[in-house]
Amino acid sequence: MLRLNAILGQATDPEFFDELHHLQHNGRVERIVLGAEDAARHRLRVQTDAGTECAISLPRDQRLNNGSILLFEQDRAIVVMMREEEVLKLAPADAAAALELGYFAGNMHWPVRFHAGELHILMHGPAHSYLDRLDPMLASRRVAVVRS
Repeated sequence: MLRLNAILGQATDPEFFDELHHLQHNGRVERIVLGAEDAARHRLRVQTDAGTECAISLPRDQRLNNGSILLFEQDRAIVVMMREEEVLKLAPADAAAALELGYFAGNMHWPVRFHAGELHILMHGPAHSYLDRLDPMLASRRVAVVRS
C-alpha cells in the first residue's frame, strides 16, 4: 500500500505543469477520483484508476482539490480528480420561504451552496429522496425546482 502524506502542489502549478503533461502523454499519471464528501476527509484509503492501493493521511491544514498532486516522481504521478457532483437547484418564492428552506436544509445536514438567490443542494443519493422531503414546500409553491 502506498502511503501519501501531503499535497505536493496543484497540476496547474508552473513547477509541475510541463513534467506532468509529459507524464500524462506517456500514460504515467494515475488518478484518484473523489466526491466532495471524501475530499473533505484527511484520512482515507482509495485506489487509483491504475489499481494502486493508497492510504492518504494529510495534515489538518491541507485539503484535497481537483488537481491536487499527491505523488510526483520521475516516472509516475498521482493526481486527484473531483467527481462532478449532482446538484438540486431550488429557488424560494420570497424571503420567508428562503428562511424556511435554509432552516430545513440545515436540519437535514445537507451540504448546500448559495448562488444568485438559489439554494444548491449537493446530492448524495437519488433526487427523489430529497424531493420527497421537500414536497410540502414544493406543493405550496413556496419553493420551486430550477431546471438547468
